[in-house]
Amino acid sequence: MPELKLSQLCEILGQHGLPARLDGEDRAVSAVNTIEDAVAGEITFLSNPKYEKALAGTKASAVLLKDGVAVPAGLSAVRCEDPYASVTAAIVFLHGYRKHPQWGVSERANVDPTATIGEGANLAPGSTVSVGAVIGDHCTLYPGSFVGDRARIGDDCVLYPNVVVYDDCVLGDRVTIHAGTVVGQDGLGYAPVSGKWVKIPQVGRTEIADDVEIGANCAIDRATLGRTEIGPGTKFGNAVVIGHGTKVGPDCLFVGQVGLAGSVTVGRHVTLAGQVGSAGHLTIGDEARVGAQAGIKGDLEAGGEYLGSPAVPIDDAKRALLAVNKLPDWIKRVRALERELASLRERLEAPADGGED
Repeated sequence: MPELKLSQLCEILGQHGLPARLDGEDRAVSAVNTIEDAVAGEITFLSNPKYEKALAGTKASAVLLKDGVAVPAGLSAVRCEDPYASVTAAIVFLHGYRKHPQWGVSERANVDPTATIGEGANLAPGSTVSVGAVIGDHCTLYPGSFVGDRARIGDDCVLYPNVVVYDDCVLGDRVTIHAGTVVGQDGLGYAPVSGKWVKIPQVGRTEIADDVEIGANCAIDRATLGRTEIGPGTKFGNAVVIGHGTKVGPDCLFVGQVGLAGSVTVGRHVTLAGQVGSAGHLTIGDEARVGAQAGIKGDLEAGGEYLGSPAVPIDDAKRALLAVNKLPDWIKRVRALERELASLRERLEAPADGGED
């Protein structure tokens, strides 16, 4: 693992458009770690103010953080505008990206004679490349990965163990798909006929553009007709499910357990937090952000923030939540008023003292 002085780290960050300055002793660091787990010789970072108190107990040699935040005595600081972006650059430099085993094209890989394998491809024992499939240059297929008939995989792609790419599906360049994900399985397409469900052949495909990363155990349906599309630069967490015919725009971010029904259109740079779900045949506008566990039942406008089930603009959702939290007190007040009203009625309905017999 490389070692560098904090002054060198400041230079590297500056070269990446992340100006930084050293505040304190120019120490050497060789790794990045969390505030709690860092030890001497490592650098940590502070991007969320709620962890500021934890700095007092860190054993790190240095910390990346903004100006104006005090650090304990003896801890060097690298001051920067964006600690999260800066620590990302530090991790890349000090740790690098995962290095893949080098199998070449293993003799135990199952490669059909009609398949095309690009230069420098790295196919593990137990990987399968089917009839007429195309594997681009410098791709890595881990054990158990399966590429179906006529599927096309671009350059510099990585399929981790047990990834399945069904027939006729297309992956662009630099696509990474983590273990257990399935691309291009049949969508939920059935026609109700005489009280039974008759399968509709799913004759479309799935296309994934360049620079997409998909987490573990995701499922991306093929279209009934046409294409299911995932736009360039989009990133998925784990256990994301995309229905048939849905089109996801560029540079979106879907956190774990997001589920979109079929024929949804998602714009550019949309963020869906964990466990967001949507009905089918709707549109989510560019730059929309949807909070965790929201349920989308209709179109969402571009640029909005949404929360709740059904998803509504976030300010409306907050007011509704505040009202719900006050319900117990309101119920008590209503019951007290009901008792008071009942008492008043009894007094009004009671015969007056001294009335006629």
